[in-house]
Amino acid sequence: MIFAAGLGTRLKPLTDSMPKALVPVGGRPLIDHVLHKLEMTDVKKVVVNVHHFSSQIVDYLDRHAPANIDIRISDESKQLLETGGGIKKARPLFDNSEPILIHNVDILSNACLDSLYNVKADAVLLVSDRLSSRRLLFDDEQRLVGWKNMITGEMKSPFSWVKKADDDNQLRRLAFSGIHLFSPTLFPLMDEWPERFPIVDFYLKACAQKEIKAVIQQDLRLLDVGKIDSLTQAEQFLIQS
Repeated sequence: MIFAAGLGTRLKPLTDSMPKALVPVGGRPLIDHVLHKLEMTDVKKVVVNVHHFSSQIVDYLDRHAPANIDIRISDESKQLLETGGGIKKARPLFDNSEPILIHNVDILSNACLDSLYNVKADAVLLVSDRLSSRRLLFDDEQRLVGWKNMITGEMKSPFSWVKKADDDNQLRRLAFSGIHLFSPTLFPLMDEWPERFPIVDFYLKACAQKEIKAVIQQDLRLLDVGKIDSLTQAEQFLIQS
């Protein structure tokens, strides 16, 4: 699934007339780069959620999507549902016997997507030890146990012991890439959630019942193409990749 429904407010004025997914980098829209990466991972079916200038994305995919990928559209035109709500709404479009690879449309990376499939868990999060003010917390078996804002000290966790463990430096603080593998076994837990919610909040509650694990890619190079000034960096990123 490609998250392509965002408003792209940090990319204004470009996104005043086009969706973030179609912002060009290296002469090709962002969504093209993600589709190519998924194609190289042998993905055959992709769900794309749409909201902002949704018809532009649908029209573009009709004309330019890879012929060997079956594209399904999850339409959020009436309401933007955030990352968790987007997955929940798209549930009927998935084959519930297979894990779902989730990828933000504005992420460029050298991520080894195949590595996520090698971990047995209900969700697998690609993370790295890079500069970020918000970190996910993992125990010594790479299981998600919490979240921390490194600036304010705010923490979220379903476990009472996490704060002490973090104070004692017993947990790994790692930055989330926006790329993850979601098992359909998690869908029943979403029934109690509203239409709109972030997937990280869901994982932080679900980790008390399910195994949410990390894959750490030591050499991960990742760029969030979320701001106007990141477009030049993105061009250079592609040259170096």
